Amino acid sequence: MNVQKTFFFVIWGACATLLSCSKARTIPPDTANTDAMGKQQQINVAKLSNSNDAIADLAYSAFDTACFNPNTNLYYSTTNKDGIAAIWTQAIYWDMAMDVYNRTHKPAQLARVNAMYQGGFNQYDGYNWNNTTTWFIYDDMMWWVMALARAHQLTGNAAYLQNAKAGFDRVWAGSYDPVDGGMFWDFNHSGKNSCINFPTVIGAMRLYNITHDQAYLTKAQSIYTWAKTNLTDAGTGEVYDNKIGSNPPGGQAYTYNAGTAIGAAYLLYKQSHDAAYLVDAKRYADYVKNNLCTDGILPAEGDFNEQGVMKAIFADYMMQLVNEGGQTQYLGWIKQNLTTGWLNRDRARNLTYRNYAVTCPTGYIQSYEASSLVTFLQLFPKNVCLFPPGVTFYANTMYGGAATKPIPKGNYTLAQLQQYGFVDNWASSVSIPEGWTVTMYSDDNFQGTSWQLNADTPHFPNLTPTANDVVSSVKIQ
Repeated sequence: MNVQKTFFFVIWGACATLLSCSKARTIPPDTANTDAMGKQQQINVAKLSNSNDAIADLAYSAFDTACFNPNTNLYYSTTNKDGIAAIWTQAIYWDMAMDVYNRTHKPAQLARVNAMYQGGFNQYDGYNWNNTTTWFIYDDMMWWVMALARAHQLTGNAAYLQNAKAGFDRVWAGSYDPVDGGMFWDFNHSGKNSCINFPTVIGAMRLYNITHDQAYLTKAQSIYTWAKTNLTDAGTGEVYDNKIGSNPPGGQAYTYNAGTAIGAAYLLYKQSHDAAYLVDAKRYADYVKNNLCTDGILPAEGDFNEQGVMKAIFADYMMQLVNEGGQTQYLGWIKQNLTTGWLNRDRARNLTYRNYAVTCPTGYIQSYEASSLVTFLQLFPKNVCLFPPGVTFYANTMYGGAATKPIPKGNYTLAQLQQYGFVDNWASSVSIPEGWTVTMYSDDNFQGTSWQLNADTPHFPNLTPTANDVVSSVKIQ
């Protein structure tokens, strides 16, 4: 993993909505991208209004253009459009479509939500849960059960509810262990994984909220109690991947398991008002923030495998905790991830990457890798501006490390820059609002070597001569 220190509050341009108001490939900096933005990139930036809504729209549109198949109403596995994405990830992309509709309330997006249901119906044997060729893992089914129940909550479509209930019953009948408790993830009952247990709680709670059938609530409470006891560390909040037989829980801690644990605990809290569930949800979130991140940036997850979609799942439930649960203490951390990831997107295509701390590759990538930041952007609060006006300098390349506060237009000696958190001979990258020009000087009082920049510049070592760790005064116009 290419590790860079990151803090928070990065900028690009004026946010219209507030002017009145995570195995990783190491991707070397692309000098063609870092020294200057090409004509196509400039066109894309010129078209971008910097409100949160505009950025969320652009991110989703770009993801759609690169990965969606309008003929099947499902997603491709890569931007080469040469194969269908994995069955369970289609349910996650359906969740994304619902997130977009909840943000925009556009009829066309509601039509997309319904079309994706039909795409799944056509591809996956009409949601025939007894087809063990199509549906061969219990957690694959449960991701769809969760999405189907949510789609019913959104649309009122009775078919969505019918399929969700049938799917839940099928999973429960084959996966639940009536002797020792918990849910098996596969037909062979080889282990009880977080990826089936916490989603089962969410699926059951959604069905309970729709039907008011007490049996769903009882099942949700039972599975959550088992999963908390057997798949989490009650002290640290770590969510383990699996429990095999009588062995202690183990496996790598992944963001998606933490995300569904957060979602399960929060839904039980919302129903019961038992504060213990909310404490659990925050403990799982804190573990991710404090233990899985590198200088605040979520783990990359997914070196060309389906794990790239994990943070999209985490985004849905983490943001529910923030937006519905009022846990706004996490917003600065989430904002740091979103701004860093967006500034490091492939600017020709506006695609984002699973590793927020490096430049998105310009070649083909998986839809899984490109999905998580898109989901986060749909859910981030509109009233917390991602890119407030001003220029921001960063201690590290790729917009990493400690950051200054946004600096408005003006001429700044070193002493004046220091009022914004600038440190002498320290800056390695800068984000610049569209249409602004920054002239940097190697010495104080606008003396020495100078560099003129008019676009985001993520890699000062690539400038000629190098501007890395030498800037002492600045003019911003």
